Amino acid sequence: MREEFWADVRIPGPLNGLNPELEKAGRVADFMELGELMCIDALHRNESCGGHFREEYQTEEGEAMRNDEDYKYVAAWQFNNLNEPILHKEPLIYENIKVAQRSYK
Repeated sequence: MREEFWADVRIPGPLNGLNPELEKAGRVADFMELGELMCIDALHRNESCGGHFREEYQTEEGEAMRNDEDYKYVAAWQFNNLNEPILHKEPLIYENIKVAQRSYK
């Protein structure tokens, strides 16, 4: 999609001065990159957690099956142009609460 967008994008309007169509095209490109990164992140996590439910990671009762052992961290992805994005992780340390499987029943 990215290659097709950049090959086919047409931006009408003046070359000099404010061009709202150029701004719109830039936003579309940003949203495509964000959407791609959201998909990469979703597929990276082999668990269901909160509102991020993956059908293949559920309990027999249909509840979200968390994997706190491998995914107890906060993450930020660094976009790396056309290469693979880079995942930065910071571990979460819980001192005052017990991490437990939730039930939404």
